[in-house]
Amino acid sequence: MPSAPQSGKLHRGFGLLQATAMNMSNMVGVGPFLTIPLILSAMGGPQAMLGWIAGTLIALCDGMVWAELASTVPASGGSFEYLKTAYGNTRLGRLLPFLFIWQFILSGPLEAASGNIGFAQYAAYVFGMSAEQAKLLVPWMAAGLGLVAVLLLYRKIESVGKLMVVLWSGVVLTLAAILVPGVARLNPSAAFNFPTDAFSFSLGFVFGLGKATRLAMYDFLGYYSVCYIGDEVKTPARTIPRSILISVVAVAVIYLTMNLSIISVVPMEKAMASSHIASDFMEILYGHKAAVLLTVLICWTAFASVFALLLGYSRIPFAAARDGYFFSAFARLHPRGDFPHVSLLVIGAVTVGASFFPLDAVIDMMMITRILVQFIAQIAAVTLLRRQGKAAGFRMALYPLPSMVALVGWLFIFSTADLKYILGGLATMAAGAIAYFLWTMTANWARGKPA
Repeated sequence: MPSAPQSGKLHRGFGLLQATAMNMSNMVGVGPFLTIPLILSAMGGPQAMLGWIAGTLIALCDGMVWAELASTVPASGGSFEYLKTAYGNTRLGRLLPFLFIWQFILSGPLEAASGNIGFAQYAAYVFGMSAEQAKLLVPWMAAGLGLVAVLLLYRKIESVGKLMVVLWSGVVLTLAAILVPGVARLNPSAAFNFPTDAFSFSLGFVFGLGKATRLAMYDFLGYYSVCYIGDEVKTPARTIPRSILISVVAVAVIYLTMNLSIISVVPMEKAMASSHIASDFMEILYGHKAAVLLTVLICWTAFASVFALLLGYSRIPFAAARDGYFFSAFARLHPRGDFPHVSLLVIGAVTVGASFFPLDAVIDMMMITRILVQFIAQIAAVTLLRRQGKAAGFRMALYPLPSMVALVGWLFIFSTADLKYILGGLATMAAGAIAYFLWTMTANWARGKPA
């Protein structure tokens, strides 16, 4: 049902600097510091760099999809607004936006929770916890971080934007602390020491590459974060596409350099088994005290990522409710701060709860659940908007080639996942379709009631 009009309005307080800071803070986060061992293990050696290369290509092409959509529909809500606008005159015009919000209530908090968990795992290194202590305390530390992020976001967007830049500065410092000594010790013979059967084509190689690419794309996620707060961005049709492309290119260079630097220093067997590889990297170079200092910076980076995620994701249910596609309570703005406080609190609460689950399950379920409705449906949305004559501002180069590359990439990631996660993702969508039809029937019944 359409939501009641709100007395306040969102403020356009984000420029290119803040938008890029938000994207990059979300992208870098703690992800690569957790997934480097997992990616190396997926393919059994440095040939796993193929996953990073594939992820870079998919992120760049999919970033062009997001950039064109954001330029055409520069509104808060991101994917929700794009799907609603592109499919509005078809049978999917209300179903797809509903399904996006449905899966997002799960996948969005799962992504933020992964940052919480990563923060807590590295914090365990700082405090010198044993494996038993970490197993007990990490979930509670992760949940506590989520609560802190919500409290800091509970304020006006201008204050949030300033805090975002401050957090981003810590992200840049963290990367510099790894890249500067790492590049100086870059050892190609160690970084490219491939096993004899590294590139032997087999079913195991394909599924290993799929897992490595899926993890790489998890690390890249966030290049579109600013799309979710389009109503709070200055000149969004220009600022958002620029921030997306700058973020993807910059982070791709950072990731590839960082991976090569770390595996040049940390022995391959140790790297594949490590739970805090960046700390091990610094400890080998400069000792335990330096490793602790770097780990504190990594925790800062993890928090910046969670902060950026909750900022953007809290605007999605708000945008849906404002347009009558979700419960009207989510459309409420804070009476003094003019920010969507109900949506922020709900997304934050689910994030805190998801922080108690294992990291690998959180990542895989989040990725698979999101691919079908969000990423693949959006690729088709670009073509629909062009055919409707609505495409404006930024237009991807070499269209439709980037769209096709992104589509093949996402399908490859989906099809090479574990069967239980594929079935879980499909079951989530099936449940969402049932909920949609029940919601529609209830809404129609309510409209037919006497006043």
